[in-house]
Amino acid sequence: MRVAHLRARLADQGAKPGHIEALLRSWAHARPLEGFEPAQAPPKAVRGALPGLTFELQSLACVRAEHPSEDGSSRRLVAFADGQTVESVLLPRGGVCVSTQIGCAVGCTFCMTGQGGLLRQLGSAEIVAQVVLARQRQAVKKVVFMGMGEPAHNLDNVLEAIELLGTAGGIGHKNLVFSTVGDRRAFERLPQGRVKPALALSLHSTKAELRERLLPRAPRIEPQELVELADDYCRATGYPIQYQWTLLEGVNDGDDELDGMVRLLKGKYAVMNLIPYNEIDGAGFKRPSAERAAAMSLHLYRHGILAKLRQSAGQDVAGGCGQLRARTCAGASSSESGAAT
Repeated sequence: MRVAHLRARLADQGAKPGHIEALLRSWAHARPLEGFEPAQAPPKAVRGALPGLTFELQSLACVRAEHPSEDGSSRRLVAFADGQTVESVLLPRGGVCVSTQIGCAVGCTFCMTGQGGLLRQLGSAEIVAQVVLARQRQAVKKVVFMGMGEPAHNLDNVLEAIELLGTAGGIGHKNLVFSTVGDRRAFERLPQGRVKPALALSLHSTKAELRERLLPRAPRIEPQELVELADDYCRATGYPIQYQWTLLEGVNDGDDELDGMVRLLKGKYAVMNLIPYNEIDGAGFKRPSAERAAAMSLHLYRHGILAKLRQSAGQDVAGGCGQLRARTCAGASSSESGAAT
């Protein structure tokens, strides 16, 4: 379901633009749709349809499983009406990480989600529904589009969700974070939106050949050009670019990559997020030592680049990078096989 379809249905029932915004605002804030002042009440036909609409919106998504982590996050398995699932993460200090696709087509070699391919796109209402579920549990003032999927491959739905969250949803625009491996379509359309989110760019290497091996189906854009495109967007919005770098021992944690980061980011309004790899059985990668990761962050800092050493949420419950969904799907397959025998 798309937010645009909700708007059209309400308009067809006689709702005025103000009524539509009020109803969408109530939904996006996890409040009852019927909670309006009598003087602001929508037409009778709309009021009569609200119980059915409430049921439909509540049926969009539900929390099937939840795994709290010692780091203060809580990784959730969210199920949709067709039974498909994604991961969503409640983050400390009022944040939530949402998914934009079921699966992913980029095929990052270090990511569990990428190993399964793309199953389907999420509608904009299904994306917003993950925020609504989060708001039923905690206040939400930041939404990061860093869950399952590549947002640039589902642009219409993601941008529609961002617009609603940044207007009726009451989220500050710089606190809506669009994460991408880099896609020219995203760089073209993000500056045109009514709501311009912050940008997080998954870089992972300053070497084009290595980046192609790590992100085999990402658009073929040289790292230097990616940084230039991101910097253009930075100047258009005034927000720093958040670069994401998954640290893989012996792969992209060498001094040569540090030199490349300094060369590309020196003087840029940017933050480099160094994220030690969340290990996955059979993937063939390891995370570098804590000492090496800290040394890399310090090196960048000494060269004038703001670097933050981060951890993937939910590592202690083996819930990062699509692992929670993969375990659930594997368990369902085993149950089906057992039943068949």
